[in-house]
Amino acid sequence: MAFSDFQLNKPILKAIEEAGYLAPTLVQEKTIPSVLNKKDVIVSAQTGTGKTAAFALPILQQLFNYQDAPKKGKKIKALIVSPTRELASQIQDNFKALGKYTNLRSTVIFGGTSIEPQKDILNKGVDILIATPGRLLDLHKQDLLNLDYIQTLVLDEADLMLDMGFIDDVKKIERLCTKEKQILLFSATIPFKVEQLANSILNEPERIEVATNSSTSKNINQILYYVPKRNKMELCLHLLRNTIKGTIIIFRRTKFGVNKLEETLTKNGYKVDSIHGDKTQNLRQEALNKFKNGYVNILIATDVAARGIDINELDAVINFDLPNVPETYVHRIGRTARAGKTGTAYSLCSADEKNYVKTIQQLIQKDIPVESEHPYPLDPKAKPIIHKSKKTGSKHKKGRKSTASKKKKKRWY
Repeated sequence: MAFSDFQLNKPILKAIEEAGYLAPTLVQEKTIPSVLNKKDVIVSAQTGTGKTAAFALPILQQLFNYQDAPKKGKKIKALIVSPTRELASQIQDNFKALGKYTNLRSTVIFGGTSIEPQKDILNKGVDILIATPGRLLDLHKQDLLNLDYIQTLVLDEADLMLDMGFIDDVKKIERLCTKEKQILLFSATIPFKVEQLANSILNEPERIEVATNSSTSKNINQILYYVPKRNKMELCLHLLRNTIKGTIIIFRRTKFGVNKLEETLTKNGYKVDSIHGDKTQNLRQEALNKFKNGYVNILIATDVAARGIDINELDAVINFDLPNVPETYVHRIGRTARAGKTGTAYSLCSADEKNYVKTIQQLIQKDIPVESEHPYPLDPKAKPIIHKSKKTGSKHKKGRKSTASKKKKKRWY
C-alpha cells in the first residue's frame, strides 16, 4: 500500500516523502481510512509503530480545506492530549514535519515551563493544539483557550494517562469540547480502566489492534541475571566495565533509585544523565539532547519519563529494577534493536522480583536465558527479604481508660 492510496492532498504527500516515510505501517494502514471516515477509534499499538502519523495525517487532511483563518483568527479544531511533556513535544515535531507545506498552525503546551510564550501563541490562534492535561486545564481556567470548535480529540497513550492519575482531567477535557467531535483513543495496552473510559466517551468506536502486546523483536538478545538486591549496584558496575558498551538506557522504578544510581555511576567516571518526573522540562530536554548527541552514553530513567522517547541508535537496555507490569518490560526493551538493528536487554533480578520474571515470560511466551557466570550470584533458595518494623507495639496497655477512671463512680443517673 502507498500513502497516495489514502487520497491525501499533494502538499501532505510531499511532506511525507521528505520525512522519509516509504510506505504506511500496519497501524497507519488500518487507522487512517477509519479516521478519514469520521469514525471514533480505539487503537491498541505500542510506541514505535508509527501511530502518531496514524492520527496526524488524517487530521491534517481533514483540516486542509479550513486552513486559512477567518477574519476573527484561527480556532482550535484538533486537540491532542498527551500524558508527558516529551511525548507532547514529539507529537508537535511530527505535525510540524507533516504539515510543513500547509498553512495549518500547530503548537504544544505543557507545564514546567513559562506560561507566557504559550499564551502569546494561543492569542495568535492555532488549528492544532497538543497539550498535557494539567497545563491545558490551567489555561482554560484562565479563559485563554476556547475548545468550542474542536472537531477531533485525540487521547494518546491513554493507559499511561490513567496510570498517572489523569482520569478526571481527561473526562473534564472531553466535556469541555463540542458534543459532535470525533474521538481517537490510542493506548499501548487496553486494561479495564481504559475500556471503561472508552465506553463512557466514545461513540460506536472501531477497534484496531496492531500486533499483540507480547511481541518482542527477534533482534533483541535478552539476558537475565539473578543477584541479591544488595549487590545490584556492584553487578551493574561490573557489567558496564566488562560487558555492556555503547549507548545504554537504564530503567529504575523510582526517582530516588534513578538519583542514587546516577550518583554512583558519575563517581565511577561514567558519562551519565537522567530523566524523571521531578526534573524540570528544561533539564529533561537537556539530558535527552546530551544523550542523543553523544555527550553522555548512559541515560537513567523511570518508565513514565521515558515513555515515547525516540532514540534509534541504542545498543542496550538495562532493567536495574524489573517492572511489575509485564507489558512494561516489552516497552522498555523495544527501545533497542529498532529499524532492523540488533541490541541487548540485560535484566537484574533479585529474590523479590522472581514472580515478575514469571509473568514476563508468560507474556512473551519464551524463557529469558539466564547468565549465572558473574561475581554476585543469588542463592537459588534465597527468599525475598521482608522488612519488619522494629517496634513491638505501644508501650501503653490496650484500652484507653486510666485505672482511676475504672474505679466505680457514682453516676448521676
